[in-house]
Amino acid sequence: MTTPITVVPPELTSVVVVTGLSGAGKSTAVNALEDLGYFCVDSLPTPVVESTLAAFAGAGVRRVAFGIDVRVRRFLDGASQLFSHLSQPGERELTVLFLDASDEALLRRFSSTRRPHPLTTTSEAGSEQGAMAVLDGIRIERELLTSLRANASIVLDTTRMSVHDLRREVIAHFGPSAGGAPRLKVRLLSFGFKFGPPVDADVVLDVRFLDNPYFVAELSKMAGTTPAVRDYVLASEGTREFLERAGGLLEFCLPRFEREGKSYLTVGIGCTGGRHRSVVVTEQLAERLRKHTELPIDVVHRDVDRVTIIGKGGDPDGRHST
Repeated sequence: MTTPITVVPPELTSVVVVTGLSGAGKSTAVNALEDLGYFCVDSLPTPVVESTLAAFAGAGVRRVAFGIDVRVRRFLDGASQLFSHLSQPGERELTVLFLDASDEALLRRFSSTRRPHPLTTTSEAGSEQGAMAVLDGIRIERELLTSLRANASIVLDTTRMSVHDLRREVIAHFGPSAGGAPRLKVRLLSFGFKFGPPVDADVVLDVRFLDNPYFVAELSKMAGTTPAVRDYVLASEGTREFLERAGGLLEFCLPRFEREGKSYLTVGIGCTGGRHRSVVVTEQLAERLRKHTELPIDVVHRDVDRVTIIGKGGDPDGRHST
């Protein structure tokens, strides 16, 4: 008996259905889509798909992905009819992603995790009897999913893929190059080493070798966001070359971080107190990256407003300098 279909409102612009053989990587694909900005629900029974998507549309959610499998076989009834109703050309794009793999690869994955196939009831995972039960489950599942595979928008064979390979494939189909929202979010964070480096930094650049405005009387109490301090730092020997080299390095690395499936990247730029040099360099690098990349670039000046206590005669070793 099939489930009656209620057409989902067209406000949803992208719906991805992830299905396929157990052990082929469905959860990995769903997680990758979630990192791309999709609202994801794994193992969603088909009878409640339309009502769930209608609720998402009413809440303003535009990108939804859900996984379906064969653990409850009757949920597959009406799946083809459901997909035809969900697809509305010009208003909503439906993509059915089917994940496949060879019997040998699936058996190896189940053996390594020592988990039974969802269509078997054996408790002998890892034994000869368990292996036969897994193979029987794979055979039954292939038969049940024949129609879904034939009507899928994309079929990925994950036999020779690692988890990272599969993530890259999902990103290639649904990420920025495929018209999705930018995935990698970049944060440039200036800081002072005397307050400790940021614990969440993926990359740290040390700019303490640049001339320090702290030792210029008229600049010491100003922040790196002021034109006077900015001009002083930019005029210092080595600043322009450092910006060129560091900017080029980041421009080289960012698309590769994105391709690897990284969601966030924090670049820490540190000077002694986090008030002068690191602030100027951070602002300059952000300006460059915004011009040369399409990634969202956020700037945070962690220590620019910290109160600095100055000892007698200043502190030549930099402990209280910026």
